[in-house]
Amino acid sequence: MSIRIEIDGTPVTTEEGRTLVDVAAEAGVYIPTLCYLPEHPALGTCRVCSVKVNGRVTAACAVQVSDGMRVEVNDPETTAARKALVEMLFSEGTHNCPSCEKSGRCTLQAVGYEVDMVSSPFPYQFPERVNDHAAQNIWLERDRCIFCQRCVEFIRDRETGKKIFSISGRGTHARIEIDAELADKMPPEQVREAVDICPVGTILQKGVGYDEPIGSRRFDVESVKDRALESSRRHNQ
Repeated sequence: MSIRIEIDGTPVTTEEGRTLVDVAAEAGVYIPTLCYLPEHPALGTCRVCSVKVNGRVTAACAVQVSDGMRVEVNDPETTAARKALVEMLFSEGTHNCPSCEKSGRCTLQAVGYEVDMVSSPFPYQFPERVNDHAAQNIWLERDRCIFCQRCVEFIRDRETGKKIFSISGRGTHARIEIDAELADKMPPEQVREAVDICPVGTILQKGVGYDEPIGSRRFDVESVKDRALESSRRHNQ
């Protein structure tokens, strides 16, 4: 069913029940995301996609559009809130971009540029989380985790469906965990999937490092905004 919504004062025609962040992308309106992937169910964990829908702030990845909906993406209040959320994520972890293996391919780094972040105004916590190297093919750099839960929800053992990654603890005591026994059964392509699905440099493939680049610096040639808009268009064609 065709419906009409409004995004920042501009009328947009779309189909009822579609995800707002995808509809906005097709209309050329960028909404930053860190936990959302068009091909997977919405998680709504990072809140970096916060917008105003009919006057109320909500996560655009978790909203299905309906007729007459009024969406405010680029008003000063929500723009500042999204920037503050990104700044807090940088302050809550240890993100030394110049020395990170995923620099140039890190979504958090790219979104930081898109929201015009220069440095975080919040005190840097520099958490001390012990890295995990028990698995044969995967190294967990826990200090970089932003707890988006992509790996927890979307990377599972292919035989049993059990989760390979999980999160233990709460608040400042939370940390990402890995089931090394299940991880050791992962085929190479699934290891790469886990590395790629992580929006930061937490999940790394062992045996691959600086001598041989672990991947192209995708954000050197195109912005995260351009990638997000194009990804949404391809997914919904």
